[in-house]
Amino acid sequence: MEITRQVIVLDAANLDEVSRFWADLLGGEVAADDGWHSVLIEGVEQLAVQHAPDHEPPGWPDGVPQQMHLDFYVADVAGAHSHAMDCGARLLQDAPDRDGERGFIVYADPAGHPFCLCWG
Repeated sequence: MEITRQVIVLDAANLDEVSRFWADLLGGEVAADDGWHSVLIEGVEQLAVQHAPDHEPPGWPDGVPQQMHLDFYVADVAGAHSHAMDCGARLLQDAPDRDGERGFIVYADPAGHPFCLCWG
């Protein structure tokens, strides 16, 4: 089997809000189609959002279990945290020590999909 491309697809009831969030967070743009939005970074599809009108966000850390999450390793966690919050992220779990050698902070996008900003 030869894989020619891989795209992570997130479900969302509000297609516009969620795709705009990810485009803003990742510094990309949204290419909208009926029921499907692609998040392009430098013209390449990196992430997609599919309309799912009955989508229920996973709970963190308890509640409806998550199906997956995204990790983004960053050089400047303070700057990345500010950027994520400005884009509309919701803080789910802070790091016990943001100055530690390694760590992560857990957030949710507007549809409730969890993701982490990681360092170390």
